[in-house]
Amino acid sequence: MSRRNITSGSAFEKPIGFSRAVRIGNMISVSGTASIAADGTTLYPNDLYNQTRTCIEIMKKAILEAGGRMEDVIRTRVYLTNMAIWEQAAKAHGEYFSEIRPASTFVEVKGFIGKNWLVEMEADCVVKT
Repeated sequence: MSRRNITSGSAFEKPIGFSRAVRIGNMISVSGTASIAADGTTLYPNDLYNQTRTCIEIMKKAILEAGGRMEDVIRTRVYLTNMAIWEQAAKAHGEYFSEIRPASTFVEVKGFIGKNWLVEMEADCVVKT
């Protein structure tokens, strides 16, 4: 099977050694995605809802570029720095996935590379043939 790496152009990709997403066959995996602007700054500091929406939009772009659709998402992982406000992330997640209903996990973590990041997300897809 061929491998297709999807890049976002992030300055982190090359030195760390990762791709925004990878497609092999009908599987797409999307890397941990934060609310980062093209210039590397954090979008929506202190706004978990909009950071989550931005993560999903970045993931959506990668999924589409890899030949998938949002309906192909079978799993999401949502990593939060403050579980006390998880409902804000859940609201954004539900706006995209309430009909798709992938398996999903919300986990609290100590922190991320970016100090202003409140959330990071991952997704896995199975593209329907």
